[in-house]
Amino acid sequence: MDQQHACSRKSVLRRARLAAIGLSLVVLAACGSTGPEVDEEGWQVLLNGSDLSGWKVVGDANWRVEDRAARADKSTAASFLVSQESFTNFDLELEFWVDTAANSGVFLRCQDPGTITDTSCYEANIFDTRPDQTYRTGSIVNVAEPAEFVYTGGQWNRLQIAAAGTRLQVTLNGRAMVDAEDSRLSRGPIALQYAAGTVMFRNVRIRQRT
Repeated sequence: MDQQHACSRKSVLRRARLAAIGLSLVVLAACGSTGPEVDEEGWQVLLNGSDLSGWKVVGDANWRVEDRAARADKSTAASFLVSQESFTNFDLELEFWVDTAANSGVFLRCQDPGTITDTSCYEANIFDTRPDQTYRTGSIVNVAEPAEFVYTGGQWNRLQIAAAGTRLQVTLNGRAMVDAEDSRLSRGPIALQYAAGTVMFRNVRIRQRT
């Protein structure tokens, strides 16, 4: 093979390699643009059990992942894990573990992801020893009292929250706690709170409603 033909062949091979690389980048970009992964029933995992990907820490709590759960047991003030995504209508499921002194909660449709309060979000409370027991564990603070007292300290508990338009429902360990209407807040991120004691969350997932 003469030098001219050899150079031509190298040029063709080089162009082919560049084309293959370009195609790979297009495929990767397309895969990356498909959005969050959901299972066949429409559930999206929010807390992966390995790290805090998809969440922003607001405050100084010592959030970390241990035994596939997000855990905090120290802060100088109320602190939060705030989801990077916002949600409107959804079913949310999670498990939480708290000690008897814990103060925590799950905040929904938050209006300002940098400032989480029980007035700028809906708070499904986790606070067995709340001084005013009106809005204790299982309630939605300032919206609806829990249907019954359920004590959650020292064990894993299952919390289910449904938000559909103005209707808000909370189920704790299979017990219906809240079924209420409120129209103040329509969309926003989810926040997991640490305020006192020891708090852990795991198996956090969401299924969006149309």
